[in-house]
Amino acid sequence: MLSGFFTGVGQLMHGFGFWRRRPGAMMLGLVPAAIVFAFMLAALITLGFSLPLIVDWLTPFDESWPAPWPAIVSAATGTVLFAAAIVLAAVTFTALTLAVGDPFYERIWRAVELDQGGVIPEAGAGIWRAVRSSLGLIGLGVITAIGVGLLGFIPLIGGVLAPVAGVVLSGRLLAVELSARAFDARGIPGPAQRSLRRGIRWQLLGFGVATQLLFMVPLGAVFTMPAAVAGSTFLARRALDVAASGPSTRSARS
Repeated sequence: MLSGFFTGVGQLMHGFGFWRRRPGAMMLGLVPAAIVFAFMLAALITLGFSLPLIVDWLTPFDESWPAPWPAIVSAATGTVLFAAAIVLAAVTFTALTLAVGDPFYERIWRAVELDQGGVIPEAGAGIWRAVRSSLGLIGLGVITAIGVGLLGFIPLIGGVLAPVAGVVLSGRLLAVELSARAFDARGIPGPAQRSLRRGIRWQLLGFGVATQLLFMVPLGAVFTMPAAVAGSTFLARRALDVAASGPSTRSARS
C-alpha cells in the first residue's frame, strides 16, 4: 500500500524530470496554466475578501451565544468554506487548463509516448473530448467540495478531516482526469479504464495527492501542470503494464 503510494508520487517526480528531455514542449505547457491560474487566483482573492460577509450570513444563530463561541463558530465556518473553495478551485483549474491547452498538452503526452517507445497511439484525445471531460470534472469537483464542506461541520474532528479529505478526494479526481488522455487515445472505454486504474489504485492516489499538494503552493499549479501531464502518461502506461502482467503481480504493484 505505502510502496504503491510513493511509487505514484515518484511518477509525478518522473514527470518533472521530463523538463530535461523536452524543455520546449514543457515550456509551452506553462502558457495555458498561467492564464487559467490568473483567473482562479482572482476568484479566490475575491472570495477571501467576501468571506466574512458570507460567514455572517450563514451563522446568524450565534449572535446571542456567549463568548468565545461566536468567534469559534465563525472561524470554523470560514475555514471549512475556504477549504471547499480550494478543492473546487484545484479541480476547476485542471479542467479548464486541459480544455484550453489541449494542443499544448497533447504535445507533452505524445513526447512521453515516443520517449517510452512501444505502441504509440496515432490519435490524440481530441478537443471536444477534452471539453466534455472538463465539464464532467467540474461537476464532480462541485460535489466533492460540498462533501468536504459538510465534513468540516463534524464536531471536534471536522476542522482536520475536511482539509485531509479535500486533498485526497480532489487529488484522486485530478489523477483520474489526467491519466485518461493516454487511455482515450488508445480507444479504451470508460469501464475498462476504471478496471485498469484499480490495478494501480494506490499509485493513482499517491500521484494525485502529490499533485494536489503542489497545486496549493503559490504558483505551484502553473509549474506542476506540465509535469503532471507527463507523469500521468507514465502512470497510465504503468497501469497497462500491470494489466498485461496478469493478476499475480497486480496486487503487489498496486
